[in-house]
Amino acid sequence: MTAEPVIDQQQTRATAEVPATVRASLSPSRAADFKTCPLLYRFRSIDRLPERPSVEQARGTLVHAVLERLFDLPAAGRTPEAAGDLVAPQWDRLVTEQPELAALFDADDPDGTAEFLRSASGLLGGYFAVEDPRRLEPAEREALISAVVDDELLIRGYLDRLDVAPDGALRVVDYKTGGAPREAFEARALFQLKFYALVLWRTRGVVPRVLRLLYLKDAEVCDYAPDAEELARFERTVVALWQAIEAATARQDFRPRPSRLCDWCNHRALCPSFGGTPPPFPAGAASAGPLVGARARTSERPP
Repeated sequence: MTAEPVIDQQQTRATAEVPATVRASLSPSRAADFKTCPLLYRFRSIDRLPERPSVEQARGTLVHAVLERLFDLPAAGRTPEAAGDLVAPQWDRLVTEQPELAALFDADDPDGTAEFLRSASGLLGGYFAVEDPRRLEPAEREALISAVVDDELLIRGYLDRLDVAPDGALRVVDYKTGGAPREAFEARALFQLKFYALVLWRTRGVVPRVLRLLYLKDAEVCDYAPDAEELARFERTVVALWQAIEAATARQDFRPRPSRLCDWCNHRALCPSFGGTPPPFPAGAASAGPLVGARARTSERPP
């Protein structure tokens, strides 16, 4: 199975040229959706149903933004106090860019927003408990990376952070802020990091030495060391997953897979497992193939 690089590093987030052989794209988030529940994948990727952001998601986005900006500061200035000073300005920026976030809090209750910002600052405390950013110089932050596998499938996603050691060793770092059940999401998080590791291996010829999850709420670190044989198996898994998505799209058959994660799903009212009825399958979706518009969305960050 061959692959070729599409984007080694995304600084401007401009859409990259995609090879003409590519007819579909897949991000770790959408792949994990299909693994978790095929119907959820359909709702998000084919029906494109809107989802209202949750407070937890907004908090995660804010903390990620602060940690990205923190490394813009000189090393000596990357202190807990400096990170705290970034919280309110970054929230203002996010609300300006995504006005729907303002609806999360009652305009007549400023204490709600203030408590939200305090909770984000608390998660930053968890970050400083496990890392000292004054000793780090990330090679890339919020970088879009992608590769083509099996000649026709573009796999891509955004790295929270990539560290490169003097000897060239790679460490992929992902920040986790959500309070969802840990056991339900750690396997999904490692799946995501293996996705990134596969792209880096295929585009740079280097297997990342460490895949690191930083759990900020619990101030814990989870390290995983992949190898080339494992990533080759994972590549076959990703291609098989894509083929399963194609088959489900052709049949217009995306079945629900109930689990504890249903408690957080935006689309329970439309799910047959909860007495709902999905909307009609979008016209033309089956003939167009899964993940239509791969070229147009290469710069889109998965939720």
